[in-house]
Amino acid sequence: MNFLIAGLGNIGDEYAGTRHNIGFRVLDALAKASNLVFEDKRYGFVTTLRVKNQTLILLKPSTYMNLSGNAVRYWMNAKKVPLENLLVVVDDLSLPFGQLRMKPSGSEGGHNGLKHITSVLGTQQYARLRFGIGNDFPRGGQIDYVLGPFPPEQLALMDERLNMACEMVKSFALSGIQFTMNHYNKK
Repeated sequence: MNFLIAGLGNIGDEYAGTRHNIGFRVLDALAKASNLVFEDKRYGFVTTLRVKNQTLILLKPSTYMNLSGNAVRYWMNAKKVPLENLLVVVDDLSLPFGQLRMKPSGSEGGHNGLKHITSVLGTQQYARLRFGIGNDFPRGGQIDYVLGPFPPEQLALMDERLNMACEMVKSFALSGIQFTMNHYNKK
């Protein structure tokens, strides 16, 4: 069975280490752990990860954040991925740094990538893995914050949090969203 794991971010070196690109970072960690290399394909950078009997298509959209839905729709159709097998990995301002929350659906919370995916798919009923980036910014400073780098004290914890996010992605494909939420959301 095919799963589409879409990690959201912005392409380009200037965005590489930013908070907004945590979706790319999670997928990079998944690929690196299995010695996979992303290929530049239509609407994104793609590689395929086999986890036991499941096929996970890892997608880093090349459409920029606010057009992420185009890439998600294209790859869902190309690989015949049902909506319940879509997982979007995204940064979340409302969670403290490193907190991970999987949800079966929900609002976009002002996130332009999620807004576009919802608009293109015509539903909010798709799973997302939200990676907390915190919200320690002054009023009006949100854009600079999400497009800014992680501070050293957060980078020190990054590998452990990325590993946990990778475990959650694999669990989603192998054991389903309900098990994954029950097992991991508390950690």
